[in-house]
Amino acid sequence: MDQNELRYSRQHLFPYIGKEGQEKLKNSRVAIVGMGALGTALANHMVRSGIGYVRIMDRDFVEYSNLQRQMLYDEKDAKQGLPKAIAAKKKLNAINSDVIVDAHVTDLTWKNAEELLSDVDLILDGTDNFAVRYLINDVAVKHGIPWIYGGAVSSRGMTITIIPEKTPCFRCLFPEAPAPGTTQTCDTAGVIGPIIQLVAAYQATEALKLLVGDHEHLSTSLRNFELWQNDYSEINVKNARNQDCPTCGHHHYEYLDPKDKSERVVSLCGRDTIQVTPSQETKLDLKKLAQTLQPIGRVEETPFLLRFYVEDYKLTIFPDGRTLVQGTDDLVIAKNLFAKYIGS
Repeated sequence: MDQNELRYSRQHLFPYIGKEGQEKLKNSRVAIVGMGALGTALANHMVRSGIGYVRIMDRDFVEYSNLQRQMLYDEKDAKQGLPKAIAAKKKLNAINSDVIVDAHVTDLTWKNAEELLSDVDLILDGTDNFAVRYLINDVAVKHGIPWIYGGAVSSRGMTITIIPEKTPCFRCLFPEAPAPGTTQTCDTAGVIGPIIQLVAAYQATEALKLLVGDHEHLSTSLRNFELWQNDYSEINVKNARNQDCPTCGHHHYEYLDPKDKSERVVSLCGRDTIQVTPSQETKLDLKKLAQTLQPIGRVEETPFLLRFYVEDYKLTIFPDGRTLVQGTDDLVIAKNLFAKYIGS
């Protein structure tokens, strides 16, 4: 028995996958948006199960607070402040060197969403905000790509499988994003690791069903879990498609073509951090920028990003110009610092 036969032998024995299904997994392409708690669990499952091509993307870097639940990372990653996508790729390559892991240190936006998501067989949601999920939904519906939503906070979780033209889309079920401050986040309510693993397990299992073609056993329900209080519920949404849905009913993809295409300035909840994203596509020369900034403040260079310490702030600058301004929750201050030191 060769190495791959041995590696996947237990999946070969599982009647719903078998050797034929394993070959389908090998020829599949999956994109995972977000390499936080859910994303790392999902990537782990996909790579270990033998998906041939896994594209991962994340805008952030590893911090010590991630280690409690983001199970691909370790203390060395946090100490180095590695971008999550880079740290995850290193771990995943060590787990299964036969899988192509395509890592992107980037924020998913209307500018790059179709490029990153439209050439795969399945999209997995490992994000933590509704705006990105609506963006995923736009791409999925426009290009007819299944995607699997997942969310977790505190000890609660939720997941649903979305197949364009066959199930309600995300916007059918959630027409509008919750108003800011009306929902709990991991930074306000905390989160325990087991709920992450439970939600990711349901997402990953649905992913395997889709990729081997076993649509008969796909879930048609919106699943809700509350681990600590031992609650579980399902809402069958098979017939919940909304004919007037802007996305799947009228094919109006407003998150892919937003009215406001100006520079984006958003607060990262609970982080005392503002993210500033340039309005135009940018490719910074980080070495040259470091030389410019060194007379002004302390600069730390890595192959993937630049850290600049000035006054009471830390600016983490990525090659695409996206900058995390740490030390303030004031959008105006962050935008001014970006304009002052990086350029608009």
